[in-house]
Order: sequence, then structure tokens, then C-alpha cells
Amino acid sequence: MKNKHELIEKNVGLFFIFTILAISIGGLVEITPLFFQTAMNKPVDNLKPYTALQMEGRDIYIRDGCHVCHSQMIRPLRAETERYGHYSVAGEHVWEHPFLWGSKRTGPDLARVGGRYSDAWHIAHLYDPRSVVPESNMPAFKWLSENKLDGELTGKKLEIFNKLTEHRSHKDAQGNPIPLYTTEEIAGAKSAVKGKTEMEALVAYLQSLGHALK
Repeated sequence: MKNKHELIEKNVGLFFIFTILAISIGGLVEITPLFFQTAMNKPVDNLKPYTALQMEGRDIYIRDGCHVCHSQMIRPLRAETERYGHYSVAGEHVWEHPFLWGSKRTGPDLARVGGRYSDAWHIAHLYDPRSVVPESNMPAFKWLSENKLDGELTGKKLEIFNKLTEHRSHKDAQGNPIPLYTTEEIAGAKSAVKGKTEMEALVAYLQSLGHALK
């Protein structure tokens, strides 16, 4: 007489169903508690929202595929922290949409690159990477110095981030969420970036990375 295990192991359909069920239960047990942990949902104390220019730089970072070769997630391993700095924590990324942790490092991790180099260094590196890092295999992004921002959609981007981060923003004394961006900041977003080059925006974004937890 076949035992119960044998019936499942020899029936592809049943085996598939029970496998999915086991993975689903395990996933729920592991992931669900994270949604209720304060450390996973509360911004770290020094976290600041992106300025209008930094927000545009972030979009350029995504558009030009910088996240494909550079991660923004330092693991809690000695080899990582000695090279890049303090390991990444969830509270640094609660306002990120989408997350830019990455999974591949053709180039170094950029989670704490802000303030490590001067603006001039970043500009030279983006314009001609091998002028400052001879062994670099990074392509040049010379057009960033020529393309200029018009700021037409910048205010909309800030408004969207207000909505996306409402449940994870700082709270006032009464417990009400404080918007990342004020009405005045949204209204002035266009003028804050108009005429700036994409190079300036991307450098501003890079210089903002890792500011909350050094």
C-alpha cells in the first residue's frame, strides 16, 4: 500500500500545489512581521527629502542605467563596511520609490558616496571616467553637460512623492503625517531646476547619498 508521501511525490500536480503552499506559508511568516516593525517603516532621524534638483538627478540616474552597474546597499559584512562605510538600514530607504538597492556591482556601491568626492571630481568622472580613474570601464556621459532641465514635471514629481510616502513620513505632535514637500516647495520646483544641466542634477543627487547615516 502506498504511503501518503509517495502519493504526493509521484503526482506532479499534487507535488506542485503542496510546494507552492509551503513556500507561500514560509514567505508570509518571514515577510509579514516586517510590515509592522518600526525600524522598517520609520525614517532615520537625519533623513532629508530630496531637493527638486536632486529629484531630477535621481530620475537621470535611473534613466541612464546607473543602477544597473552600481548598487546602493551595503551589507553588514566587514569587507563591505571597511570599504563603503556603515551598512545600509531600512530607515534610510523608506521614502524611495522605486528602491535602488541593486544586485550587481560592475562599479562600486554608491550608498555612501555623498561628500566623498568634490563636485568637480564627479563632473570629471562622468564626462571622462578614465581621467580620474584610469582603470575604469564606465562609459562617458558627456551629453549630461549639454542637456538642460525645463522643470515642467518637477513639481508633479514632488506631489507624487508626498502621496507615496504619506504613511512613512515624520509625524507632528498630534501624530499627523508631515508632507515631505510643502506647497511652496512644490510651486517653486520648476524655477529651482530650470536651466540647470543634467550633469548638475546628477551630481547633486550623488552628493545626497548616505547623508543620513555616515
